[in-house]
Amino acid sequence: MPSLTAGLDPLAPVFGLAGLLWGVAADRIAARWPAHEDGAVRNVDWRTPIVAVFAMAALAAVPTRFGDPGERLLFATFFAACVLLMATDLDQRLMPDIVTLPLIVLGVVALASGGDSLVSRSPAWLAVLGAIAVPGLLFVASLPFGEGAFGLGDVKFLVSTGLLAGLVRIVLAVFAGAMLSGVIVFALLIARRVTLHSYIPFGPFLIAGAVWAALLPAAS
Repeated sequence: MPSLTAGLDPLAPVFGLAGLLWGVAADRIAARWPAHEDGAVRNVDWRTPIVAVFAMAALAAVPTRFGDPGERLLFATFFAACVLLMATDLDQRLMPDIVTLPLIVLGVVALASGGDSLVSRSPAWLAVLGAIAVPGLLFVASLPFGEGAFGLGDVKFLVSTGLLAGLVRIVLAVFAGAMLSGVIVFALLIARRVTLHSYIPFGPFLIAGAVWAALLPAAS
């Protein structure tokens, strides 16, 4: 199985272009679906290039990281769903069940057929532990901060991440998401684009962390 440092796979540009197109499409989907309460449709704005570039980078990395065709299909599907979830969370602060729940099913099927050795070479029971314990603990820890501090959409997404990537990598995904959110929020505060009272969804940072953790080279 090739690592990220093994060189660019010839299919990477193809996957990257497909990712770029899907990123733009996902942004336009999120602008319309789920339907806004006022019926408005958001125009192209700062969210569009963020989602598009993320999608391009994530999908381009798939053939370089995963050599097996089945694994490429699995993680291309997972990453494509991540792109749509990022788009909807940035637009509406929402991770729809119609996307997160099938990802859990995908994780269960992948775990039953191949274990979480797909990315981490660790026992399957550790993936189940990570899928239950990590989002559960985060949700309980968020309760004192009020409703919406850590949403059920985030919980469901992390369940699928744990099943697909294993215990160690779901912890890394959460850590990376937290670090990324801290840097971005700090930069926005310095630039006076947000205040300490502004609501910033954590989902996009979790998604970026999950994709990064899944793409880490497998332990030898």
